[in-house]
This record gives sequence, C-alpha cells and structure tokens, in this order.
Amino acid sequence: MNRASFDEYIRRFNAQDPTVFDDCLTPDMVMLNGTLELRGAQGMKDHYAKIWSTFDETVHCLRVVSDDDTLAVQMWTHFTALRDDDKSVVGPVKAGESFDFRGVVFYWIENGKFSNVRVAYNSFTHTDLAGKETFLGIPH
Repeated sequence: MNRASFDEYIRRFNAQDPTVFDDCLTPDMVMLNGTLELRGAQGMKDHYAKIWSTFDETVHCLRVVSDDDTLAVQMWTHFTALRDDDKSVVGPVKAGESFDFRGVVFYWIENGKFSNVRVAYNSFTHTDLAGKETFLGIPH
C-alpha cells in the first residue's frame, strides 16, 4: 500500500465510510487494540458503528513510515461526543466532551490490504465540559 492509498484510507475512515473496511482489509484481518480483538471487515464495521453513533472521530497522521509489507503511523485521534450517551464504548459521556488517543498503529500489508493491525497507546485522555483533562490509561 503506497502513501496515497493510505491517505485515502484515512480520508474515508474520517468520513465514517464503513465500506473502507471492505476495500482495505483482508478477509481474515485481525486487529488488537489493547485487550480488544476485532476480526475482518464486519468486526471493524460493528465496532466503529458503535463509536460513530456517539462520536465525531478524526484521525491525524503525524508520521507515516512504510515499506512493501508494513506501515507504521504515529497518530492522534480526537473524539467529540455528539450526544449524551450513558452506554458509549468508553462509558457515560455528555455531548461536547472529548477524548484524545495518542499512539502508534502498526499495519501488516498483504496484496495491498491490511492483514494485521496492532494499536499501541502513548496516552488516552478525557476532557470534560469544564475543560478538565484526565488521563484514562488504556480504554480496552
């Protein structure tokens, strides 16, 4: 996967286009995000449907390094709660609260698609409506 293809993947992800998973993942893809394990496009669609029903999510790629078989990205992902949700994937949230993930995501590439994804956290924070930021550790 070249840089232009990865940038298109991120653009579609940020647009909350669930078909990006069909187009960019191998059928047996495995993603490990902390203790959370997702499998295949449907696993990703199900997971992100929950997130995107409550949050506006934007991935910012700070640095991307790749070769033919691997891609690593240092990223910052910002989540803003769109509505009050007592059962969001991170617990109860109020509209306007935000969360920020900073970390590294490592992708294995097979035939131009992601076959394995590993998420490594540097920080995960919550900012409440008063602007108070709290470090949360790893959410999964």
